[in-house]
Amino acid sequence: MKSYWMQMTDTDTLLECRDSPMPEPGPQQLLVRMHAAGLNRGEFVLGHGLHGKAGSWKQIGGEGAGEIVGVGKDVSNFRVGDKVMGRCPGAFSEYGLMEAIEAMPKPDSLSWEEAACLPLTFLVAFDMLVVQGRLKAGEWLLINGVSSGVGVASLQLGKALGARVIGTSGSAEKLEMLQPLGLDVGLHTRSADFAGRVMEATEQHGADLIVNAVGGSVFAENVRAAAFEGRLAFVGYVDGVLHADLDLQALHAKRLAIFGVSNKLRTKEQRASAIPRFVAEVLPHVNAGTIKPQVDKEFDFDDLAEAKACMEAGRHAGKIVLRMPAS
Repeated sequence: MKSYWMQMTDTDTLLECRDSPMPEPGPQQLLVRMHAAGLNRGEFVLGHGLHGKAGSWKQIGGEGAGEIVGVGKDVSNFRVGDKVMGRCPGAFSEYGLMEAIEAMPKPDSLSWEEAACLPLTFLVAFDMLVVQGRLKAGEWLLINGVSSGVGVASLQLGKALGARVIGTSGSAEKLEMLQPLGLDVGLHTRSADFAGRVMEATEQHGADLIVNAVGGSVFAENVRAAAFEGRLAFVGYVDGVLHADLDLQALHAKRLAIFGVSNKLRTKEQRASAIPRFVAEVLPHVNAGTIKPQVDKEFDFDDLAEAKACMEAGRHAGKIVLRMPAS
C-alpha cells in the first residue's frame, strides 16, 4: 500500500511516499480502508517532539475516516463494512489502524472529507471547553488564532454550548468568513494588544475561558483579558514562543486556572476516556447540522507536500484534508 513517511530534523522536514506492508489489526484494533485524512499543524512543527529522535523516519497522519475491512478478534462493537472516523496514527496511507475504543461511527450527514477532520480537532475542543474548561451558556469564550482548525472547532462547539465568542486573527478576511458560524466579536491582530478590546466587548467582565492556540507571545495578554475565576487553556505554540511571563498577582487575585491540552503523554485509554461523552453530547449537534466541520481546502494524495506548504503558510481557515487514492 502507499503510505507517507516523514523525517524531521531541527531545521527541516522531508516527505517520502513509500510502498509499505499492509498493517494487521491487533486484538482490539480496526483495519480501515482510508478515504480521507485531516492535516494537523502540530505534526509539522519543527521541534514539536511528536516524531521522536531527530533524523528518524515516521509514518505520518493522525486522524481520518474510512471503511472497516478487518477487525481484531476482541472487537465486538464494529464490523467489516462499517464507516468510521477517529484518531489513526499513520493516516496518510491507503490503509490504517484505529483502536476500537477511539473509533466513532461516521455520521451520514458528513462527507468523507468532513468526517476525516472532525476527530482530533473537535475532541481537543471538547477537552478544552467541556471536560477541563467547564464552559457554561452565556459565558465569554476568547480564542487566539480562531481561524485555525482547533480554533474553528472551538468556535462551533462554544456556540453550540451557548457561549459568546471572541476570536483573534491576523486576517480580517478570515474573521469575516467565520461570522456565519456565530463569531460574536472578531479582533484583527497578530500582536498581544487585544486585552483592552476584550474588556470593552465584555463590559469589563473579561473572558471566562481562553483558548490559546498561538503560544507564549500572547500568554501575558490573555491573563490581562481573563475574567475573575477565568480558565486559560494552552493548546499550541505556532509562534514558537515556549516561555512567557506570568503575573502571579493577577493569577492570585483573579483565582485563575491554567491547563494544558495535549495527547502527547496520554495512554490510549486516557485518550478514549471522553469519547462516550463526545458521542453523546457533540455528535447530536453534528447530525442536526448545528456543528459542521469546516473543510477549507482538499488535496489529492499525491499532493501532500503542497497541502503541508499551504498549512505552514497559514493560507486556510478551518481544516485541510488529504483525499486517499481511489480504490
